[in-house]
Formats: sequence, C-alpha cells, structure tokens
Amino acid sequence: MSEGAVPDRPRPPAPLDAASLPAGVRDHLGAHLRVAYEALARPQTPQRLLDLVAQLDAVLDGQSRERALAFRAELTEALPGLRAFALSLIADASRADDLVQETVLRAWARQELFTPGSNLKAWLCTILRNQFYSECRKRKREIEDVDGAAAAQLTAPAAQEHGSDLHTVWSHIGKLPELQREALLLVGAQGLTYEAAAEVMGCQTGTVKSRVSRARALLVAELA
Repeated sequence: MSEGAVPDRPRPPAPLDAASLPAGVRDHLGAHLRVAYEALARPQTPQRLLDLVAQLDAVLDGQSRERALAFRAELTEALPGLRAFALSLIADASRADDLVQETVLRAWARQELFTPGSNLKAWLCTILRNQFYSECRKRKREIEDVDGAAAAQLTAPAAQEHGSDLHTVWSHIGKLPELQREALLLVGAQGLTYEAAAEVMGCQTGTVKSRVSRARALLVAELA
C-alpha cells in the first residue's frame, strides 16, 4: 500500500436472498412457520363462530339446498385457518373473532359468486382482508404490531408446549413488514399458491414472490 493511501474498508455482507438459500434451510424455516401459524389455529374455534355457521339457513329447494349445505360444511372446515389469518392481522382474539364472523356472513350472502371447486380458502381470505382494511380506514388505527409483542402473546400457550423456539419464531414474524408478513403467511402457512395469494392481496404474482422471498430472508437472518 502506498504512503498516504486509505486502507480498504471491509465491504458489508451481501443481503440474503431467500431464493439462493439451500433447500434444507428453506424447508426448516417452512416447518417452523407452519408450527407457529398452526398454534393460532389449534385452540378450539369459539363456539359463537361454530353456532353462527350452524344456524345459517339453507335454501329449501333441491339442488340449491344441497349446494348451500355443502358450502356451509366447507365454511365450517375453513374456520380454524380463517381465524388464524385474522389473528395474524389483528393479534387480538376478540376483534379477530368479530372479523371472522363478519367474513362468514358476507361469504354466505355472496355464495352465488363463489365457483364450486375453486379455492374457498383464498376467497374467504380475500373477503376477510378487505374487511380488515376497510375497518382500519374507518377507525384510522395503526395496523402494524410494531414490536411483535401482541403476536408473541397469542402463542404463549403453544410456546410452553413446543418450547422457546415457537415463541422466538412468532416474535420475529410479528416484526416483519406488514405486507411481507401477510404474503409469507398466505403462502408458507395457509398453503396458497403465489397466484392465489396475489388475488387475496390484490397485486401481481411477482410482487408476492418478492415479498415472500424478502420475508424468508429476514427471518433466516434473525434466526441464524
């Protein structure tokens, strides 16, 4: 090095790219994510939600009644996952149940718009998400759980059962940027395709892929 020359500064590490992560790392992260998310769905579905679906009146004529009853059965099956998605948005059990209840009523009233055989989970998540943001705009409330504390509290019973790893994973999930967290949970936990998640979030498929990739990279960096 010549006299007076400034020594080279160490370059910052390159940002993690989830697409370049080894498959084993992605699978391990996915397993942690599913366990953390299932912890929200595992508690028994509140009776008031089960009662609501059970009391939905089916149309009383032949084929329409059969379709309505089948739709009601699918709604009942979707309740745990739908409630988990609501909790990931709100992190407040009472408000989440209110949101799920409103979603069920809206879905029932609009069931003729649903194509049998298509993705009911994605359709319900779309209704729930739209309702959530509509309420947020009306109330002018902050929609991010900045420090992840409320999300972590929701998984406390499950954390005791599965150990501190679950609490740690969910705490970091709660700290992700909101849209990245949504995309990651829809794809990695709800099991939606990128295309279906894009429909739920009202964006391009490539945007969802980018958000999921960034969310995974952030989680890997935090959990490393």
